[in-house]
Amino acid sequence: MTVQSVPITNKPQHSTRRQATLPLQTGDRLSRAEFQRRYRAHPEIKKAELVDGVVYIISPVHFKQHGVPHASLVTWLGTYCAATPGILGGDNATVRLDYENEVQPDALLRLEPVHGGQSRITEDDYLQGPPELIVEIAASSAAYDLHDKRRVYARNGVQEYLVVQMYERRIDWFALREGVYETLTPDESGVLHSQIFPGLWLQPSAFWAGDLATMLSTLQRGLDSPEHATFITHLQPTDTPIVEE
Repeated sequence: MTVQSVPITNKPQHSTRRQATLPLQTGDRLSRAEFQRRYRAHPEIKKAELVDGVVYIISPVHFKQHGVPHASLVTWLGTYCAATPGILGGDNATVRLDYENEVQPDALLRLEPVHGGQSRITEDDYLQGPPELIVEIAASSAAYDLHDKRRVYARNGVQEYLVVQMYERRIDWFALREGVYETLTPDESGVLHSQIFPGLWLQPSAFWAGDLATMLSTLQRGLDSPEHATFITHLQPTDTPIVEE
């Protein structure tokens, strides 16, 4: 009888195939590289984030509780971008902050690197580093946006963080000061003013009323302000500009 020899390998057969199809689930603890690999392998997952090494898969979003306010805020930010050269906005863009954090905020504003911005666009068209402003719509104050993500954003140098809490009908706008977020207070007319982006004004009462026209008219007053004009004048390249890759 002839006995055929079977090659012996140190690795189980098809291990690569099994590893490539591992699921991505909320609560998984992964490195950013492994998170990215599994995310790409599962295109049916529309939105997932890695926060301090923990995976969060985002549930389908409601229309009135998320879609409508999201559209209003993106319109508000987009109007500011249109009037402020050197500023770019993003909607649901992936942001790589560090080796344990890759997030997909509802909206953001960033300075171009030539103007001193902290983030850059990578060769594969993602954002690397902290944008200057992140906006999130949270279901309530119990959401991880106000806890884990808030700590991650502060630690990574996101200068301002605006959180909309839908159930509490509350807006918190945080500014980073000496590594700690402090809540911005509205002016005498109830309007919030960005400290990083002069002229970016928000009237929370108009937002909660669903009054986009008043939101934009309040913003226009900010765009017409002397501080916004000065901001545009001083948007000059730094001495050592950061080159986008």
